[in-house]
Amino acid sequence: MKTFISTLLVLLANLPGYGQQTAEDSLQYGWKNAVVGNVTLTQASFDNWQQGGESTLAWQAKFNSSFTLEREQFTLANTIKFNLGFAKVGGEEARKASDEIFLESVYTRKIGRLLNPFVAATAKTQFVAGFEYDGDVKTQVSRFLDPGYFTQSLGVGYKPDAYFQTRLGVTVKETITSDFPAPYADDPNTPEIEKTKVEPGLSSVTNYERTLRDDIIYTSKLDIFSDLEAFKRIDVLWENNLNIKVTKIINISFDFDLFYDRDISSRRQIKQVLGIGLIYTFL
Repeated sequence: MKTFISTLLVLLANLPGYGQQTAEDSLQYGWKNAVVGNVTLTQASFDNWQQGGESTLAWQAKFNSSFTLEREQFTLANTIKFNLGFAKVGGEEARKASDEIFLESVYTRKIGRLLNPFVAATAKTQFVAGFEYDGDVKTQVSRFLDPGYFTQSLGVGYKPDAYFQTRLGVTVKETITSDFPAPYADDPNTPEIEKTKVEPGLSSVTNYERTLRDDIIYTSKLDIFSDLEAFKRIDVLWENNLNIKVTKIINISFDFDLFYDRDISSRRQIKQVLGIGLIYTFL
């Protein structure tokens, strides 16, 4: 992990004109839409990943889209991400390797050049059931909207240039479950079984996107949430993607995700996926 971070920092530090482009330099009013889908043959490696998955060769389908409305008074940024992949080893049945549905909408009111108030809402769940495997024993641990995560935030955003933006705000985080309240929503210290968990707190979301060359794009997102009860209860999700466009339709993608939520596991979770496959840009 340290080698991965150090390599990225060296690449960014040696880019010509790094940090010189402001957010206003490339600002254009109106809608800016992007829809990209790709299917890849992947090599996946998992370390303590709770939602199911196994290190193997697998297929993965990804669909990323953004719809941003830029006006003089405000910005409305919408993001939709779909991700689903399965792995098959020998004669065993296909097993899920990746699964995500993520929706985000951020409204920013422009009152200053760098600092501006925002309101945001997110929703996150998965497409299909997730299982844990212990030899021949197969135990279901999750499914669509079980769990489901929702957040609403209000705060201040900071965007010094076109590559980097961060926001900090008060946040309400809801976790909903149905058949699988533990470990997602249930409090083990109470006799009742809670299927819904509501956590008020503070959150910070930082996005970075950099075109290293015309055919190499690096994106990173760091999402931190604290319920203000204890330092060890801070939830962290750090997502990184390095995308290399080999030809017009062939690309190489490397994903590295680090996740920590003490309510789900006392250890950090790591997922990394290397994929080579086809990509298609719709917009």
